[in-house]
Amino acid sequence: MNLDTDTQDALLRRLARVEGQVRAVQKMIADGRECREVIAQVSAASTALDQVGFKILSVGMQRCLADPKKAGKEGFTLEEVEKLFLKLA
Repeated sequence: MNLDTDTQDALLRRLARVEGQVRAVQKMIADGRECREVIAQVSAASTALDQVGFKILSVGMQRCLADPKKAGKEGFTLEEVEKLFLKLA
């Protein structure tokens, strides 16, 4: 997948935050923290990861709309983007 540098950097930063959140959840479980606290962190990590997926799909949709033939050669047909979107939804 070819992403512009700014988008790639933003996604990698977000994934690093997700990684930190998941490590925090692991520690919370190991420390015996309250269920509500753990679930709140799991939810935050899940939402952040969903946002990464939707951003990647957004880039794919932009490519499909800008140049459908080129996007199709890269595997980003509208049908494929729709399938990927439904996997995230």
